[in-house]
Amino acid sequence: MSGAVEARLAELGLLLPEVVPPLAAYQPAVHSGAYVYTSGQLPMVDGRLPVTGKVGAEVTAEEAKELARVCALNALAAVKSVTGDLDRIARVVKVLGFVASATDFTGQPGVLNGASELLGEVLGERGVHARSAVGVAVLPLDAPVEVEIQVELTS
Repeated sequence: MSGAVEARLAELGLLLPEVVPPLAAYQPAVHSGAYVYTSGQLPMVDGRLPVTGKVGAEVTAEEAKELARVCALNALAAVKSVTGDLDRIARVVKVLGFVASATDFTGQPGVLNGASELLGEVLGERGVHARSAVGVAVLPLDAPVEVEIQVELTS
């Protein structure tokens, strides 16, 4: 099933990927009441990380921003996996992003703009959200970025 949101993705030249399989004992997304909570989404493309390492060292901030876009796209796929239809998104409530950072890197908000901007491009006003951008020492599989989202659904 595809609707207006997936049509918008196509207009942007984006394809909703398959849901990234869990790396451990969790679900990619959980639907509870009016909300869907995604697990942290890595920037997996075709089952692999295109880049690994710390942002500000092996990975540039611009590369990491693009990877955050991939994370957000993977998060939308996870939402669809439990709702069946992205048009049910009333709004993105919260985005939480983690950036594996070199010790002197302080540009985490700019990196996470990749995810925030993608959600805005795809969902318009429904993509406007609260957000936290956190620098961390390391992420699973040495990923540079990880993003999770919380969305509210229409009834």
